[in-house]
Amino acid sequence: MKKQGFTLIELMVVIVIMGILAAVAVPKLFGMIAKSKASEVGPAAGTYVKLQDAYASESNKVGTWKSIGYVAPGASAAGSSGTTTNFTYSGSITDDAEIGSFAGGNGWTASNNAALNECAIGAGNWNIAVAANNNGNSLSYTASTACPELTPSFDKIGQ
Repeated sequence: MKKQGFTLIELMVVIVIMGILAAVAVPKLFGMIAKSKASEVGPAAGTYVKLQDAYASESNKVGTWKSIGYVAPGASAAGSSGTTTNFTYSGSITDDAEIGSFAGGNGWTASNNAALNECAIGAGNWNIAVAANNNGNSLSYTASTACPELTPSFDKIGQ
């Protein structure tokens, strides 16, 4: 009578192979989770830039969040800071200013509330600086991030 089943060696080989696959897959999984959390930043920043551009072309001014009608993700009303599970959004332009006399400022910031790989919590890792162009009637934007691996195209917002 022939006995059927797996030997201890065969079972150990399968367990080792599964361990190697898990060791490779788990770090990739956590990286993808952080990237998916950071994906909310791009659309929020793009909306800010579009609203600021529209306001500037209509009024020849740089506007506050309330003036341009920007509602941050998680905010209850236009003009107020917003907080979601992953980010806190804020801006530092406090008064409307004529574009020709605008000295520039940080118009939009997103600080992460949760650990996202190597991005420090609450460090204001995503920023959009607003500046007046030399022609005195349009704006330029400089987007910067301390976490380019999570949002690789963020620095192209506003260009």
